[in-house]
Amino acid sequence: MFTSQTSSFQDSIDVEERDDFDSEDISGYSQKTQLNCYYTIYLYQGTSLTLVDSSLPSEAEPELRTYISRRLSKGALLGGMGNIATVELSIPEQAVGCYCCLVEQERSPEQPDADGNGYVICFMGGSEKGLNLFRIELDKYVQGLHSSLQTPELQNLETEVRPYLSRWYEESVMHIHRVVQLVQSNISFLLHAALSHTPVEVTNSDDKTKADVSRFIKAASLQGLSQQDTTAASLCKAISEDTPSDLIIDCSTSPPTLSNSVSNRFCDDWIQAFLNAAERCNPFLLRQILENFKLKAIQDMNSLKRYVRQAEMSHYALFRCCQFLQGCGNGDVLLQNARAEHSDLPEACSIISVLEEFLREQSQAQA
Repeated sequence: MFTSQTSSFQDSIDVEERDDFDSEDISGYSQKTQLNCYYTIYLYQGTSLTLVDSSLPSEAEPELRTYISRRLSKGALLGGMGNIATVELSIPEQAVGCYCCLVEQERSPEQPDADGNGYVICFMGGSEKGLNLFRIELDKYVQGLHSSLQTPELQNLETEVRPYLSRWYEESVMHIHRVVQLVQSNISFLLHAALSHTPVEVTNSDDKTKADVSRFIKAASLQGLSQQDTTAASLCKAISEDTPSDLIIDCSTSPPTLSNSVSNRFCDDWIQAFLNAAERCNPFLLRQILENFKLKAIQDMNSLKRYVRQAEMSHYALFRCCQFLQGCGNGDVLLQNARAEHSDLPEACSIISVLEEFLREQSQAQA
């Protein structure tokens, strides 16, 4: 049992050694090197596309426009929903991932039936698979430009729109990399805080760093992803009982000083994978590692639920449950979530209490 569990866990971490990430996602990345990225914005009226601004080479932009026109004619671009695909353009990378989103203009009283008018925004860089990992961030970033795109003249092109579009990669993709670079091997404490729903406070820092940390915690959190939906009230109760102190990151020192920091063996085992990807300046690989981290935590959480159900009828299953918690290295987090999700099931709560006592005894014995 422990052999297969260890093997599965190692497979989750070793993203770089397998085909989870295709070679084109990693090619072009060398130490301290950032990939080329581009943007384009078109005015879309009726069935025609008019170039507003682009950072693409002049020979590549018409190729992109042809591709976008074809997508629009097929109805493949829906208002407010990004579409990601691979495009071949006359740029050094030749084939790149391309995120496209149609931002529809608000309909005026004079033209209540106007349909499809607006702007098409495109972001290009990395690969299709890489950009898909950041689809939510990219959708949100485009939404942040919506209020600036309500007039066809775009008098704010140079002052607002162009600077905003040119920062898409830095703002939507690089935040996870910046956080890992900031805290280095202390990343395990942030991972544990995300899994255990522990509030994180960043002090003596600028707003961008605070936002980066907040987004990292949200990206690493399992809230809303577990098999059973956990109510906010149950989670808050679990937090107040198990983690009375917020994790504090004080950026007045370099590296930052962390207070009330808590980790476990599960989170510690992922440190090197994050550091290796950060050293290679590969934000897409970092995001894949983070997703694998969450997937492994969810798998373990579901395994614990299964063991708890079995333990209600079998003492041997309870023994296996103890073995599992001891081997996974994430028992404190798993039991906190299990207790919150089973708060209305007395038999399950009794078993969880036994398991918590088992972990406490193991911790004291090791200390």
